Amino acid sequence: MHWNSASEFFAMGGYAFYVWGSFGVTALIMAVEPIIVARRRKNLLSRLKRQITAENLAQRSEES
Repeated sequence: MHWNSASEFFAMGGYAFYVWGSFGVTALIMAVEPIIVARRRKNLLSRLKRQITAENLAQRSEES
């Protein structure tokens, strides 16, 4: 496509809402995804540490 001005480019031939909305949603998802992954990883590591501690305590109480 060829645009004669910046306003024609941003209008995207009448599909601006769909095109720029799609870009916006994609950018938002790409920004939020690493945050969600980091939180899930932190929670998982914390849960695993608690589980290992509980198992170690149970094992020690069985030995006593």
